Amino acid sequence: MGAHPRSDSRYIVVMKIYTKTGDDGKTGLFGGERVRKDDARVDAYGSVDETNALLGVARSAGLSPTLDDILIRVQAELFVLGAELATPASHRPRLKLPLLEGSHVAQLESEIDRLEAELPPLTSFVLPGGSAGSSALHHARTVCRRAERAVVSVQQSAELRGELVIYLNRLSDLLFVMARHQNQSDGVADVPWAPRAG
Repeated sequence: MGAHPRSDSRYIVVMKIYTKTGDDGKTGLFGGERVRKDDARVDAYGSVDETNALLGVARSAGLSPTLDDILIRVQAELFVLGAELATPASHRPRLKLPLLEGSHVAQLESEIDRLEAELPPLTSFVLPGGSAGSSALHHARTVCRRAERAVVSVQQSAELRGELVIYLNRLSDLLFVMARHQNQSDGVADVPWAPRAG
């Protein structure tokens, strides 16, 4: 089958949603290696996938066009990051995807700076909340932090490129700023944290 799909039904590939290959509690990494489903690597790319799903939830909450445009790109980048996590270093050359580089991190930093410049300075910690879109972005931020921790854990036993942790770290910062920006777009105040006396 060529690079372009054909309309001829003889060339349609039908994929079943269930394969039964994971019924023994194992799953396959890219390249064929089988690992347990509670393997640290599987946990890491699962948390990246969860982050990506939550960005979809946030987008469905009606984000501003500015934020939605950013997240369209970020969702595609997270898919690539997850694919790399599912690929042992020995098989990475076979992964025919443009991997995330420092330029992707720089773009996240540029967006943080641009959005933050449009916000009032922080004078206190803020609690997750406000508008529905902001709350969804805060949720995605916390799962992104978990994904970052999971990737750091994998680094103890597997060869991973440092760009993966850096990207997730900056993304979680961006999602925090985006949550505040969405509240401002919705005309909703951030929820300040006020410690209770005694």
